[in-house]
Amino acid sequence: MSASPLPTVTLATLSAADLAGFVAALGGIFEHSPWIAEATWRERPFESMDALHQAMVRVLRNAPHEHQLGVIVAHPELAGREAAGGTLTADSKGEQASAGLDRCTTEELKRLRALNGAYREKFGFPFVMAVKNRTKQEILRAFEARLQGTRSAEFNRCLEEIEKIARLRLAALLGGK
Repeated sequence: MSASPLPTVTLATLSAADLAGFVAALGGIFEHSPWIAEATWRERPFESMDALHQAMVRVLRNAPHEHQLGVIVAHPELAGREAAGGTLTADSKGEQASAGLDRCTTEELKRLRALNGAYREKFGFPFVMAVKNRTKQEILRAFEARLQGTRSAEFNRCLEEIEKIARLRLAALLGGK
């Protein structure tokens, strides 16, 4: 199949797209996990953004545990090494910037990096939170509260947060339609 470019991304163009075009448009909705878009393509057409989101979430939730873990691990740490190294995806960069994580003080960075390390050490995967338009204080409080949880609860919470991130990314792509 040859990829056909999507001039404007709408539900209609997505529903009419070939596999390559669909994945090109939606492959980044779930961080570094285009396989979710690929598996969702078979469910076209989509009547609403919510229907598309629900289809993508079903793919994630029905995937084997290892694939779900891969999606969690694909997420960058908040204000972490990817941000410092300039390797965040455009979506992640914008989301972290909206929360002010690109403008942390030295103390805030030190605290975030300590929390990132403690969380990853305890659970074996990065802390994931839909941070778009959240405050640094909200994020820090959530970090500290979630460090008290169990691995199982946090695994599920990360998936829930990833679903929120995907919904926000779809809304941005489709203009909230």
